[in-house]
Amino acid sequence: NGIMKKAKEITVLCDAKVSLVIFASSGKMHEYCSPSTTLVDILDKYHKESGKRLWDAKHENLSIELDRIKKENDSMQIELRHLKGEDITSLHHKELMALEEALENGLAGIREKQMEVFQMMKNNEMMLEDENKHLNLMLQGMTMESREMDNGYQRSARLPSHQDALPPFRVPADPNPNLQERI
Repeated sequence: NGIMKKAKEITVLCDAKVSLVIFASSGKMHEYCSPSTTLVDILDKYHKESGKRLWDAKHENLSIELDRIKKENDSMQIELRHLKGEDITSLHHKELMALEEALENGLAGIREKQMEVFQMMKNNEMMLEDENKHLNLMLQGMTMESREMDNGYQRSARLPSHQDALPPFRVPADPNPNLQERI
């Protein structure tokens, strides 16, 4: 705690950039860095001033790769803005021609894909129409079979026509019409 206090005092009294990292025997880390700087800035300055390599080649390669990817990302962001039609006033004639060609190629690709989708939809429509016709024919066949079956049932179970009708059923006259009068 005393060393941390002294590092803070040096920062204030001497207007110095101070960074302190302490690893205790228990493995716990304690750190202090001046409010006006960062640990990375101090380590970079140390690296430049002392000439000692704090980072190995792997870290250097990662740093270089990171910088390259950042530049590539920035370049792609600019290209995307150009494709959207933004910030094209600063482009030269050849760059504008390349941009126009890229847009035309993209448009041709989109139209080709659109035609593929349209053709696929048309094929699906034709297939569905054929299937609908087939199902309608099947339904008509089933309807006709059902009618034939119904007609066969009606023929066998129909009432006799007037030609082969039985004589009409007659209720015989009451032999005792005045039965109730007798009672």
